[in-house]
Amino acid sequence: MKNIFKNSKKIFIGLILILILLLGIKNSYKVFAYQDETNNKIKTTEKGIGQQKENIKKLKEKAESYKKAIEEKTIEISTLEEQISVFDNRIAEKKIDIKITQEEIIQKKKEIEKKELEIDAKKKEIEKQKQKIADFIRLIYKNDQKSYLEVLVLNDSFSDFFNYLTFTKDIEYQLKNVLDKVILLKENLEKDKDLLERKKQNLEKLNKKLIGEKKGLEEEKTLKETLLKETKYSERIFQRLLKKTKQDRIKANKNILRLEREKRKLFEEQKKKRVLDDSSKLSWPVDPSRGISAYFHDPTYPFRYLFEHPGIDIRISQGTPIHAPANGYVAKAHDNGMGYSYIMLIHDNGISTVYGHVSKILVKEDQFVTRGEIIGKTGGKPGTPGAGKLTTGAHLHFEVRLNGIPVDPLSGYMPDF
Repeated sequence: MKNIFKNSKKIFIGLILILILLLGIKNSYKVFAYQDETNNKIKTTEKGIGQQKENIKKLKEKAESYKKAIEEKTIEISTLEEQISVFDNRIAEKKIDIKITQEEIIQKKKEIEKKELEIDAKKKEIEKQKQKIADFIRLIYKNDQKSYLEVLVLNDSFSDFFNYLTFTKDIEYQLKNVLDKVILLKENLEKDKDLLERKKQNLEKLNKKLIGEKKGLEEEKTLKETLLKETKYSERIFQRLLKKTKQDRIKANKNILRLEREKRKLFEEQKKKRVLDDSSKLSWPVDPSRGISAYFHDPTYPFRYLFEHPGIDIRISQGTPIHAPANGYVAKAHDNGMGYSYIMLIHDNGISTVYGHVSKILVKEDQFVTRGEIIGKTGGKPGTPGAGKLTTGAHLHFEVRLNGIPVDPLSGYMPDF
């Protein structure tokens, strides 16, 4: 009888040990098979991401060579043929830019796929560890049903008793380790989810950028065709057109500088009667998510040989509402018919803003406007009101000036986009 009782204890302890072992290998074949499959998918995706990066690198090198050629040519243009050559290079560069963005979209999709695989793997691992926790808790619960006296009686010696106690503590220690692992897995899972969301947002931005670049390519082609149509391939007409364009811009710039001085005095008097917001940080006058087609003093600007580009060109559809970026007064609302039309606003802190190629003006001079108020509509499409000559397509030409002098709007004046 004693041997039977002794054997039953050994069997009981043996069963517990077997159960502990099973916790480590339960469904192991399925788990390992899933992990291997997931790891292989992640490795394949990583390889694809690496290939995309290499493709993008090569395309950017090619785009850079076109950019350098454009920069060199825009300084020395003196003939219609040279101007057309610049347009051809810009068209080629834009085609490569589109390819780069397309490759970046593919890369971003692969990064999202990889992150989703990693998230799925973490979820599976958390479920696996939760099952371990449940099994450990059941074991501990069973052991807690016995008093130390009962355990002492059931064991043949004090040595067996202390082994049992050590065994119980080991279970509790392993449970703590599993709990810590689950907590860490959950923390990492949340981080991965946040990162995945950011990658999806970046993908959305890239898709918008691609739309803008494709539109920009079509506008570049249209500009080239418009120039050839207006000049009738005549060098004489081209030179006359250049002269008129340059004169219009010089005149507009002189007017802006004069108005800055004159209207600033009026502004300082009027602002005492009104509460103005902080114009040190301006709001975007239109949505910039489709990108910037020309930057401040852009070395690739096609008419750089006539004048430095004094602002940024924001890609936007024809006729889009323009919003005041801060409270201020309308210094100039110049409707030039089919010529170059623009609006100028005076703000606080020596800041003024200019909006070029506007197709419609919705404010009057000396009118007070508030941040976000609609002041006009965008233009720039060749042959439309307000666009003027040699326009590069539908966009908003936007200038920020400090005490009348043009400054880069992206050098701390505008929010990130």
